[in-house]
Amino acid sequence: MDRLADASASLESATEEVVAKNRLVGAKVDATGELVELKFHSQAYRDMAPTELAAAVTDVVNRARKQMAGRVALAYGPFLPEGIDAEEALSEGFDPHKLLDRLGIPPEGPR
Repeated sequence: MDRLADASASLESATEEVVAKNRLVGAKVDATGELVELKFHSQAYRDMAPTELAAAVTDVVNRARKQMAGRVALAYGPFLPEGIDAEEALSEGFDPHKLLDRLGIPPEGPR
């Protein structure tokens, strides 16, 4: 339990930051994937088309979230049962029914 508490504590104040290749925009997310900071490193964004700016912002936010998800999966992976992929278990696409099926546990129907 101490190791789990340590893993949780290490992520409590953790952030991941990604900067666009053109250095125009950067995004920082916390361990929950929440956007905590968005920075524009120059005034060049003012000359961008709205769709281009939106794509740049979306890209850095999504990449920061993906990096943080990997970090969280790495921290909590050792505490998951064998055969469970931490990144899959922590993703929004996680299907508990598929997990039960892989473990050979039949799902219970409504009673």
